[in-house]
Amino acid sequence: MEFRGKNVVVTGASSGIGREVAILFAQKGANVAVAARRLDRLQQVCAKMERHGVATLACKCDVSDKLQVSKMYEMVSDEMGPVDILVNNAGFAIYGTVSELTIDDIESQMATNYLGMTYCTKYFLPGMLQRQSGHIVNVASAAASFGLPGIASYCASKFAMLGFSEGLHHELHGTGVGVTVVSPIMVRTDFFDHQSFTGMPKYSPFSLSANTVASAILRAAGSPRLEIMVPQIVRGAVWCKHTFPFIVNPAMGSAFQKKLNATRE
Repeated sequence: MEFRGKNVVVTGASSGIGREVAILFAQKGANVAVAARRLDRLQQVCAKMERHGVATLACKCDVSDKLQVSKMYEMVSDEMGPVDILVNNAGFAIYGTVSELTIDDIESQMATNYLGMTYCTKYFLPGMLQRQSGHIVNVASAAASFGLPGIASYCASKFAMLGFSEGLHHELHGTGVGVTVVSPIMVRTDFFDHQSFTGMPKYSPFSLSANTVASAILRAAGSPRLEIMVPQIVRGAVWCKHTFPFIVNPAMGSAFQKKLNATRE
């Protein structure tokens, strides 16, 4: 897909996947608005993007707050104009069992990972529908297909994102607007810097670079598919889970429960 001259919004863009995907879009000639809670980090990202001769915009925004999302939408609309591509990337996890986490811990993950995505979608989608053109990319996780001990609330937020996106995908059929979910396995970012992950190994030998996932997001922005898993081989694991749940679910649960128990020792 040709991105030159397109207007793109990327949330959670102050670091990690969001930062890399914003820079990749800029390299392709797109004008990019970046949103996150840390304005100083966003300004650094904008400085890198501006080297490619594109327009940029840094928006301080906590996507879990619908009023802040409304202001971000107005800022983008006033300064950049109609948005062609929305990348809902903002998200985080708090590690711990359901009995250990507070209600606030659980609600905060759902508020950012799921509701933040819905708020942004609700604001930017009407303009896309009016123009009969546009694409929404929702960055989920392989955890959208596997409920795992220690991150149950995170999994719930990504399950919700995938379900919402699937329903929206059907609603958008024939409108000229698309929605695609990108679901990667573990990614080497500051995702695991939250204090709840202290004592856990941060990355597996199979973990991905942020740039690898960012490249998949650019492919998703022009794809008719509902979901792109990264790497694609994970699709086979999802098929196995749905075909042989009585085998896969106990095996997955046992493996992750051992890791959870190890952190308690």
